[in-house]
Amino acid sequence: MGKYQNINTLKPEGIENKKAYLIGAGIASLAAAHYLIRDGHMKGKNITIIDETNVSGGAMDGCGNAEDGYVARGGREMEEHYDCTWDLFSKIPSIEEPDRTVLDEFRELNLNDPNYSKCRVIENRGEKLNFDSLGLDEIHVKQLTKLFLATEETLGAATVKQFFDDSFLETDMWLYWRTMFAFETWHSVVEMKRYMHRFMHLMPGMSKMEGLVFTKYNQYDSMILPLKKWLESNNVVFDYNTKVIDLDMDIDEEKKTVTGIHLIRNNSEKEYIKTDKNDLVFFTNGSMTENSTLGSMYKAPKLDRSEGGCWGLWKNIAKKDKSFGNPEAFCSDIDKTKWESYTITAKGSKMAKLIENYAGRSPFDISKTVTGGIISIKDSNWLLSFTVNRQPQFKNQPKDVIVIWAYALFPDNEGDFIKKKMSDCTGEELLKELLYHLGIDEKNMKEYIDESIVIPAMMPYITSQFMPRVKGDRPSVVPNGSVNLAFLGQFAEIENDCVFTVEYSIRSAIIAVYTLLDLDKNPPEIYPSQYDIRVIMNATKTMYSGRKLPAESIIKKLLFNTSLEGLI
Repeated sequence: MGKYQNINTLKPEGIENKKAYLIGAGIASLAAAHYLIRDGHMKGKNITIIDETNVSGGAMDGCGNAEDGYVARGGREMEEHYDCTWDLFSKIPSIEEPDRTVLDEFRELNLNDPNYSKCRVIENRGEKLNFDSLGLDEIHVKQLTKLFLATEETLGAATVKQFFDDSFLETDMWLYWRTMFAFETWHSVVEMKRYMHRFMHLMPGMSKMEGLVFTKYNQYDSMILPLKKWLESNNVVFDYNTKVIDLDMDIDEEKKTVTGIHLIRNNSEKEYIKTDKNDLVFFTNGSMTENSTLGSMYKAPKLDRSEGGCWGLWKNIAKKDKSFGNPEAFCSDIDKTKWESYTITAKGSKMAKLIENYAGRSPFDISKTVTGGIISIKDSNWLLSFTVNRQPQFKNQPKDVIVIWAYALFPDNEGDFIKKKMSDCTGEELLKELLYHLGIDEKNMKEYIDESIVIPAMMPYITSQFMPRVKGDRPSVVPNGSVNLAFLGQFAEIENDCVFTVEYSIRSAIIAVYTLLDLDKNPPEIYPSQYDIRVIMNATKTMYSGRKLPAESIIKKLLFNTSLEGLI
């Protein structure tokens, strides 16, 4: 966006006569509501956010207590160049310090406590592995370079496994990559390419998780709650327990207009909202956490294969026009899009001391980085990873309690200690498997179990956004000819940005609002790291892990005694 674009918009003509309906209460809809008010000059009372659940935040969740256990289905890694995210939260007051913004307190926290990992990978029941390099050979560097230079059109629907040599899938880089971003070998290599471009500036710190920034608490308390409170203070209407099942559309050769919204309130009451070209409709099409289920200490979560309401609505809309995307590309193979996570609530010092052995820091050091990101267990049949973020993770969390989050990429595999599929395991069994890999013998596990509550979460669609797809499978944020409909979130197409990020959802919201209201303002620019020669050189040096670069001596001679001498 740049300072030149950071303007106060003019009030759109007729905005007082418009209403906005936002389907889904995740971060994309909340952000869209904010920009409708801030830059679109719409009154909050004319904005309604509709959700089939009874809570806002979507995948950015966090709830519970120390007695019953805390739950966070996942977390989002962020970085300095999330310019849409920071633009949004530069205007949202902090709950704890109302005279400062969420961005103010977030930036200060991460400057004073920069993130880094002291242990990225373990195996052999707790042995810490060296993680100083990415473990790439010349052939792997060539393949990564080839991917970097390829066009999305030539890659098409190719998977990671189809693109790379099998030996690449055994490298440390692939282990770091897949566990950090939750990539599978059957996922889209186009999405991997986008990640390479988008985060190339972070490659030198990839193995140590340097350059990442994290919230003080869980992401619901730190980001969703203050944003929701700001929206409520501006009289935005939240319509919970309400499921939208279809949209009526008037479609001709040039224009597509939503003329009505069909919904069911409280699972029984049917309702219809008539709309016209002046009413705006924003739909978060698709969901990573749709049909999620929770287990307990003594019960495994069920895998819900039924069609979720969000996916069903997108399918109904997609039938009306090909420009509305192809949901089947993302939601039709649950066995390739699911994985399971679990949250451990542990009392006392026993678990804290065990974590400190790997983190090098005490979890009881208030508001300080603990593990610095996930620690992955290389020889785990489930490919298990765990993390302990800054404690407390919840505002009501007692001082003698720590919260640990773990997940695995292969929930259908049998465990190394628990001889069952991960998906069939209770919370207690999941904890035992983790303890086993942390070097705790079976006879000593009970004292850890007695201090812990474990709540597993099964998510059928959690990596659906990574499934192979081609142009048109994801609809444009505002499809050609759309008069009053915009798509939001991880399944709307934004050129050059990458999914499974908070930034992607918020960017979609800004694009949607600015386009439908025809505002004379552009969204913040996507950080162009792939065009920065300094970034490219640093990434290349990282891939070679200290080995001499091709033609390095020649380049040094050419640059000697010039202003570019320090480039290599």
